[in-house]
Amino acid sequence: MAAEHIPFIVEEECIFCGACAEICPEVFTLNESLGFAQAINPGGAAEDKIQEAIEACPVNCIHWADEMD
Repeated sequence: MAAEHIPFIVEEECIFCGACAEICPEVFTLNESLGFAQAINPGGAAEDKIQEAIEACPVNCIHWADEMD
């Protein structure tokens, strides 16, 4: 059985730029106390909108969880 197709942020790589939260605030938020973005509602938007946020990340730290090896 395949894992769910949900966005995953590699928190150690996040530079806190805010691009993901700006494009897709339904899914991503910036956690100011921790200093990185988080996927607070992974199913909160259409996959194409989440993909747009993934592609906008300047350090490529957002991935689909089922594509992580």
